[in-house]
Amino acid sequence: MKTIGNIIWFIFIGLWEALGFWIVGGILFITILGIPLARQCFKFARLVLAPFGHHATTHFNRHPVANVFWLILVGIGMGLEWAFVGVIFCITIIGIPFGKQCFKMIKLSFIPFGAEIE
Repeated sequence: MKTIGNIIWFIFIGLWEALGFWIVGGILFITILGIPLARQCFKFARLVLAPFGHHATTHFNRHPVANVFWLILVGIGMGLEWAFVGVIFCITIIGIPFGKQCFKMIKLSFIPFGAEIE
């Protein structure tokens, strides 16, 4: 299921989401203050390409100030977006695995600094 799920995800969702994260990360990398945010965008892009079989472990205490800053500026909106898409996927039985991957992204969208993708 992991391989088939990653292939379907990559074609319909992953490539487009990763492309968006790469573009935003590239724009943020231009400024000195945007470099830490850009690194988090690249982290999201790597996970969004093939989320099946990967786990995100968050560590809020590693960078609490940066995580609060991210949460206020980006995290709440991104988390709500992933939650909405996850609920839409979970309406059908076939979409439930994809909805679960969207719910995995919520945790990372709230606390990306110090998070590890395994």
